[in-house]
Amino acid sequence: MAVYCGIRDARKQKTNETVIPRNKKLREFYDKKRDEGKPYRVAIIACANKLLHLIYALLNTTFQELA
Repeated sequence: MAVYCGIRDARKQKTNETVIPRNKKLREFYDKKRDEGKPYRVAIIACANKLLHLIYALLNTTFQELA
């Protein structure tokens, strides 16, 4: 759900065809995977994996600084 919410359009109503994502980097990664020919679910799982790695890196850095 976090990935789905991150890549979807942030606008309530579309005024044109451009997409304004809630999380720009995650949407760029998703678009890159889709351009590579990956199916929707495979691209979502790849984004979830990337998001988990980013969260782990943030938590790991924070806890190492506190110790």
